Amino acid sequence: MAEVRIAIAGAAGRMGRENIAAVLETEGARLVGAIEKEGSPDLGQDAGRIAGGSKVGVTLTANAEHALAEADVLIDFTKPDTSVALSELAIEKGVAHIVGTTGCTDEDEAQFRAAGDKIRVVRASNFSLGVNLLASLVRRAAAALDESFDIEVLEMHHNRKVDAPSGTALMLGRAAARGRDIEFKSNAVLAREGITGQRKKGSIGFAALRGGNMAGDHTVMFISDHERIELSHHADDRGLFAAGALRAALWVVEQPIGFYSMADVLGLKD
Repeated sequence: MAEVRIAIAGAAGRMGRENIAAVLETEGARLVGAIEKEGSPDLGQDAGRIAGGSKVGVTLTANAEHALAEADVLIDFTKPDTSVALSELAIEKGVAHIVGTTGCTDEDEAQFRAAGDKIRVVRASNFSLGVNLLASLVRRAAAALDESFDIEVLEMHHNRKVDAPSGTALMLGRAAARGRDIEFKSNAVLAREGITGQRKKGSIGFAALRGGNMAGDHTVMFISDHERIELSHHADDRGLFAAGALRAALWVVEQPIGFYSMADVLGLKD
């Protein structure tokens, strides 16, 4: 297989640095672009240095069009409005788009899905093998357990995370809804405060904790009057997300144009 040329968006961020390092460490992948927002003090810096290594001759730029000029794939962990703009640019340039941004609206998601008619897109809230396997297990557990088991999703992240519940928590909640064969949106309780009344039967509840530098913990609980089943995943560092995103990038270039999930990449699709 020919070397896959990769550009990284949000290059100076926590995930951007991990993504750069993953590309530089992987045979068959080559870093050709590094995008950072206007006004960032890191613009003009070498991407290798930003990732904690030696110089690689790729500098951080706010000119996304320039950064994508030679790219086969764009790996994008940024903000919703940035990812939507990059989706449109990726279509224009014919570049595959790996989207790991969280906090996106339904309209944003529709843009990514529509892009799959024109380019290769992999959209995931979480790129780890373990979390995607967890989602499959959650769906199966929800299908096997009736409404006498309440479903609650607990997630914990670092104190700089700006959205809640996390994209991964929502992904797990949707997996539970698919298992129960119910609509997610009308049954999801994303937060509770004050006098809420009794728990609605069949609902899927969420709780979010924030603190320290936690990369991400997720637990889905199935709770009856007599027992509790917990399915959990604990991320020790962000490197596993970068490894998954890179795996998706190397995989998608061999696929036809279309919209894919990480379950497709990992062969976990039901």
